[in-house]
Amino acid sequence: MTFTQVIDFKTQRFSDLDQLMDRWIAQTKGRRTASHSLIGKDRSDGSHYIEIIEFPSYEEAMANSNLPETNRIFEEMVALCDDMPTFMDLDVVRNDQLNATTARRFFHEIASGGNLDAIGEVFADDYADHDILKEQDTVVGSDKIRNDVAGWRSAFDFAFELDRQICEGDDVVTLWTLNGTHTGDFRGVPATGKQVSMTGTTIFRFKNDRIQEGWWHYDAMKLMRQLGIGG
Repeated sequence: MTFTQVIDFKTQRFSDLDQLMDRWIAQTKGRRTASHSLIGKDRSDGSHYIEIIEFPSYEEAMANSNLPETNRIFEEMVALCDDMPTFMDLDVVRNDQLNATTARRFFHEIASGGNLDAIGEVFADDYADHDILKEQDTVVGSDKIRNDVAGWRSAFDFAFELDRQICEGDDVVTLWTLNGTHTGDFRGVPATGKQVSMTGTTIFRFKNDRIQEGWWHYDAMKLMRQLGIGG
């Protein structure tokens, strides 16, 4: 079970504390067990901060606490704080990765399912798209993704399998496999009825809960060979 520690503290010397955290990260490189850490500042009290640290498990958190560098850094942290920090230990019982869910909506509901009306809910109006098959490096506008999906769906009866997703900050990386049948014209090649399969990776960057930018990398040459295009 994922474990999270919440540290509540006040300090007038956050810049010094920030440097202290950087030093701890450098000193424990390769041995620390925390998977994610963030610090937030109270908008109504500029000296009040909350640090949230995620660990794969409680046991991993304890291993992290037992590092000699952690004990030394904690003593220095206390010296920089106005009062003794308080700690809350949490076993994570629900973790909603909302951006990942939205990314999955594209692959399952829009691309595979054909619900093009959902594009306005998922993509920003000024969505910027980067696709290896496009002549332009960047194409802007959610209408472009609508045209792309419609074009692929007219050429193939397909579905996406999502092999893996990785979330970091505002980015969601999806490793996918497309399986389908060539049922319509694709880049000048009429329907062949052939079964096709292609793997790829898509990076979606989010802003205000919608997809703002996308990068597509996929094995286009394999797809072309399956359709008899090229060598």
